[in-house]
Formats: sequence, structure tokens, C-alpha cells
Amino acid sequence: MTTRIETPEQLTALLGEPLPRVRDKVRPALHDLDREWLAASPFCLVATSAADGSCDVSPKGDPPGFVRVLDDTTVAVPERLGNKRADGYRNVLSNPHVGLISIVPGRGDTLRINGRAHLVSDAPWFDDMVVKGHRPVLALVVEVDEVFHHCAKAFMRSRLWHPETWDPMAVGSRPQIAKALERPEDSIEELERYYGSQYSTGLY
Repeated sequence: MTTRIETPEQLTALLGEPLPRVRDKVRPALHDLDREWLAASPFCLVATSAADGSCDVSPKGDPPGFVRVLDDTTVAVPERLGNKRADGYRNVLSNPHVGLISIVPGRGDTLRINGRAHLVSDAPWFDDMVVKGHRPVLALVVEVDEVFHHCAKAFMRSRLWHPETWDPMAVGSRPQIAKALERPEDSIEELERYYGSQYSTGLY
């Protein structure tokens, strides 16, 4: 028998109340330590939802510091060439609320930013986001509502940064997945060439 939790009271009864230091750690603006974190981070996840409730979480990555701090309450995430689905960006057009999780490789703790976003196709600070001679296609500008650091337990439990636990061949290769689910008309050999060394040449 499955027992569903349907009220905040049921959830609190199961999990308990957070410690005051956990409950109260949320801040409305970036601290210098947050700026240092973003300057060191080459990767983040951007969570969005549309007005109808449909959701998306998109990975974003670039050289460390790619999430640019515009001021104490505003950050910008550049967009590079991609698959053109733009699911998260379409969500932002109908619902501006977003959540970011910024990651520093090797660290278990993360930086979380919740806020309201809009899209821009150009701005003076795009010049500071040039990588290998390429300006961003657009940028997601996030006005910070909440910022806080999240504990490391999820990364510790998963042992994510422990190379001895890595097994990239435990699942089908990217060419195998593409052949089965996305590009059945292409041969494995063609897909292996596509996802091989030439794949990295189209990053910018």
C-alpha cells in the first residue's frame, strides 16, 4: 500500500523542523563568497517551469566564471550554440521564476540561487562573455530573490567526485543512444564519427 503525503503538516511530521541556522540561511543578495564561488564554477543547472506547470532543467557550462555577476542582486548566464529546443527559455517567457544550482568540481556543497529571469539578445557586458572569439547567442538575466549554500550530503552519498566509482560504459554510448532513440536512419559508424573528435569543434 502506498502512503501519499498531501499536506505541509504531513511533510513536517515526517521530516521534522529545520534547524534555525538552516531555515534562516537564505539571503536576498550575493555575498563576496558567493561571487568567489561563481568565479570558480564552470557548470550550473537552470530549472524553469512554464505557466502551465511543465518543467525543465537545463545544464549550462563554460570556463569558470561564466555566470557573470552584474551586481549584488543580478547574475547573467550566457547561451551558446545548442540544439535550438530552448525549452527553459520558452518557459521563462511565460513564467520568470527560475532556480540555479552552481557547482564547483570536487566540491560537495553547491550554491543555489532562486529568482526572476528575463532574456536579452545583447548587452554591453556580452563583450566580457566572449569565449574563443564567440559572443553569447543570448543571456538569461536572473534577479536574485534568494541565495544560499546547500550542504554536501547528496554528493557524499553518491560519491560523485570519486573516480573509482565512475563507470561510463555502464550504459549505452552516446552513438548507441542516438541510433536507438533519435537517429535510426544513421549508421553507428556515422554517429561515432559525429560524436567523436569533431563534436567538440562545434562548441562555439
